[in-house]
Amino acid sequence: MKIDVFNHVFPTEFFEAAESLMPANAVTRWKSIETIWNMDARSRMMDQFDDYCQIISMSQPPFDLIAGPDEALKLAQVANDGMARICRKYPDHMPWFVASLPMNNCKGAIEEIDRVLNYHNAVGFQIHTNVNGKPLDSSEYRDIFLKIAERERPIWLHPTRPLQHADYITESQSHFEIFWGIGWAYETTAAMTRMVCSGLFDEIPNLRVIAHHWGAYVPHAEGRFPLWEVRNATMGDGTSFADKLKRPMEEYFREFWVDTAMFGATAASQAGFDFFGAKNSFFASDCPYDLVGGSDLIRKTISVIEGLRCTENEREMIYKHNSMNFLDL
Repeated sequence: MKIDVFNHVFPTEFFEAAESLMPANAVTRWKSIETIWNMDARSRMMDQFDDYCQIISMSQPPFDLIAGPDEALKLAQVANDGMARICRKYPDHMPWFVASLPMNNCKGAIEEIDRVLNYHNAVGFQIHTNVNGKPLDSSEYRDIFLKIAERERPIWLHPTRPLQHADYITESQSHFEIFWGIGWAYETTAAMTRMVCSGLFDEIPNLRVIAHHWGAYVPHAEGRFPLWEVRNATMGDGTSFADKLKRPMEEYFREFWVDTAMFGATAASQAGFDFFGAKNSFFASDCPYDLVGGSDLIRKTISVIEGLRCTENEREMIYKHNSMNFLDL
């Protein structure tokens, strides 16, 4: 069996509730991807692959980007109920879902954590790399992380970065889709780093985070970590974040869980595997975001995993066993 842990949907009831709040060009694009909202079409596409199922989560945008606190909570409830409905209707194809939270409504987010676990048994929670521009290590989000850890569920960390986040400070917006093509991987890396350096994992040692796209740029920064800790002290006031951490920063990074959604990139995938290892890696394709409704991404990701320099047992860990054990499926 292959369990694809990071895939995106739009329940039809969410589209009805949120369409007027989202950019028109984005809505047009999403509606053109039938397999993101039509789960019959999604199931037919998935039938191309033997012994394969998906864990589903919401697509962009984050609720805090399009709605105020009260409306964001309502959208989260509609989205989570919609995903639970999909799982009940398609138990062979999409048996589990990752819940979404209104991160601009901390009280509502904590209540929603309990609701979706008590009524729907979500396998975890998708949180984006910033909350409308605010970093995740801000103190206002601590209680959300504490609640998730208390309920023994992991976080799916998904990048977000808008067009208005310029590539250079002299400009007002990004060009050439850089905000997405490169910026999202930077966002993931930055969020992971803020979690590590702020001491979040020392404060909440049982917090578990699955970082999208095989940990983004973290494997490529491996050689910088020892110098990074020293430089932070010498370039600042003589103290470093490392002085407050219980372990070297590299050890925290290696304890992130990661997924294989790399759009078919072989060299970057091998780097991710070499850094995080088989035991921390999960099969994921980022379906349906290709040009044919998701099947191309699934096929490419399987091809990359089959070509990894690893053992057959390690492949089975990535495809199935890690998910079964880590998520208690």
